[in-house]
Amino acid sequence: MVNSSHEAMHRIFQEDPGIFTRTFRTLGIPFPETVEVSVLTTDLTETQPLERRLDTLLRVETADGRPYLLAVESQGRKDPAKPSSWTYYLAHLHAKYGIDPVLLVVCQDESTARWAARPIRIGPPEWPSLTVRPLALGPHNVPAVTDPSVAALDVPLAAFSAITHGKNPNAAAILEALATALKTVDEETAIIFSELTELGLGNTPAAQIWRDLMAIDLSFFRSESSQRLRAEGKAEGKAEAVVQVLEQRGITVTDSVRARINGCADADTLARWLARALAAERAEELFVDA
Repeated sequence: MVNSSHEAMHRIFQEDPGIFTRTFRTLGIPFPETVEVSVLTTDLTETQPLERRLDTLLRVETADGRPYLLAVESQGRKDPAKPSSWTYYLAHLHAKYGIDPVLLVVCQDESTARWAARPIRIGPPEWPSLTVRPLALGPHNVPAVTDPSVAALDVPLAAFSAITHGKNPNAAAILEALATALKTVDEETAIIFSELTELGLGNTPAAQIWRDLMAIDLSFFRSESSQRLRAEGKAEGKAEAVVQVLEQRGITVTDSVRARINGCADADTLARWLARALAAERAEELFVDA
């Protein structure tokens, strides 16, 4: 029994769904003629836990007092399932935090970046109910930084340029500019961005070029302890990089976690932890396979 104006306002569409098309036809929005209608459950609660994870989520404070959420996704190829996931992410973030979200998709090839940048429209073509507009970065719109002096002005951007252009035939020049720029920053920053660059280049030929550059040019690790660190496989430097990445992302690093990271001397394990530190929500997630 309908017992409120609120209920009547929506129940009338159950009684005669054709009201929808007839009403909007008079407003100049011609939805196709209704043939059949099924009433579905209105309970949108997830009955089974569904794990959804962004690659990186940042809250950005602005000078005009309007913060926003920056959701960053790293996309290596076109994936038909991603648009629906990205739509869910943004709707969920807005509902959870009450802050406007922005989706950034970073890619290493132009084709994937242009695919990711296409607006995602949900709803019938007569009236899309939701439109998601990702921002996408790739080799076609990220500048290739080949000038060491330019790279030195913004080392993080130069590192991002190197990773984005990892498949570029001119990758060697970009990497050489970054290697030179790393000499101008402090030791800890140099270690972090040299490791992130190597991780970002993955299995591309540019990765070997970068490893060769780092093996030859050790002068920017100025202190004796730093040179000893490199000779011993950079284990301590990698451990410090893991901790710093976690802390810079606002992740709490307990004394026990810090001790475990600093106590690890295996370079491969530390490299795996560093990669996980870029997306982990809790520091303990680094050790998930232990």
